[in-house]
Amino acid sequence: MSKSVLKILASTALAGLIAAPALAQTLGLGRAALPEEIAAWDVAVEPDGTGLPVGSGDVFTGEDLWVENCASCHGDFGEGAGAYPVIAGGEDTLTNRRPVKTVGSYWPYLSTVFDYVHRSMPFGNAQILSADDTYAIVAYILYSNAIVEDDFTLSNENFADVVMPNADGFYVDDRVETEFPIFVHDVCMSDCTAPVHITRRATDLQSTPEGAVTVFAPDRPSGVMDGAGAPEGGEGAAPAEAPVQEAAAEPAMPALDPELVAAGEGLWRQCRSCHQIGEGARNGTGPLLTDVLGRHAGGVEGFRYSNPMTQAGEEGLIWTPETLDAFLADPRGYMRGTRMSFRGLRDEADRQAMIAYLQSQSQ
Repeated sequence: MSKSVLKILASTALAGLIAAPALAQTLGLGRAALPEEIAAWDVAVEPDGTGLPVGSGDVFTGEDLWVENCASCHGDFGEGAGAYPVIAGGEDTLTNRRPVKTVGSYWPYLSTVFDYVHRSMPFGNAQILSADDTYAIVAYILYSNAIVEDDFTLSNENFADVVMPNADGFYVDDRVETEFPIFVHDVCMSDCTAPVHITRRATDLQSTPEGAVTVFAPDRPSGVMDGAGAPEGGEGAAPAEAPVQEAAAEPAMPALDPELVAAGEGLWRQCRSCHQIGEGARNGTGPLLTDVLGRHAGGVEGFRYSNPMTQAGEEGLIWTPETLDAFLADPRGYMRGTRMSFRGLRDEADRQAMIAYLQSQSQ
């Protein structure tokens, strides 16, 4: 919403507040709001940080608060749950037929995020979050959208330093100055333009061909070439392709430890909100992970990967136990710009268990 529209709404609301006490007194209804009551609801935050309460909160604290207060509606990583909106992701989709409008891809001001969370969330239990809680949750939302790193702490002091990715994607609503004067004038109701007459037709210019027009030519018989080319197998024919060399045999995967697989299956709960695996798995917020071992990065057909992931696959990155271990340890450190919001598995044993479970789901 533009600043001019906000000013109009604010002035209208202010006029209502000024008139309300007089009207209530005339009708003998209610009472004037106490200053403390007005202050309790005056939680608006402007884009430059005006109105922010003093406080701070870090990403890791925000993750715990998010799981407790927000994940049931918006998913563990902001991917959305049911009919509730997606909060993270959606980069480079605003020009798509169905854009994914999230905090990271669409919202121009961080103040809007803070104000909305502090004023209206969690749904059905609004304003239970302290200022520090709100700062922490907003920090986690920024992290989920790859705007800050996992060691980031948001506060009223550095709030204005955060620039949203779509900050320049909006136009100021200047219609009052630029468009209204164009349309505020006497409207012509009759004889407004000169009458229109047909002076020539397409056939007069010989631009309409006579008879049927062949749009698609029939398929050529095998061996027939255009022009003077020789038929297949004849003189001048293209040389036969060289035989394709057989690919080198892939190294055998190590035998699976059932206990390690079971431990990995327990850890999989952190991933299933975005990924599916096994028989009947489909792409969701993230790509399906069946047969991920031995697959090129960005290799699932039909899934829209981030540009860095697609490029890594084109450059030859293959998911092996070693590359998966490095990626799972720190996804965003391993591949800058990945859309994966999961912060990673810091424990090596957990990573090995997860890789064993992924390997067990190879067909």
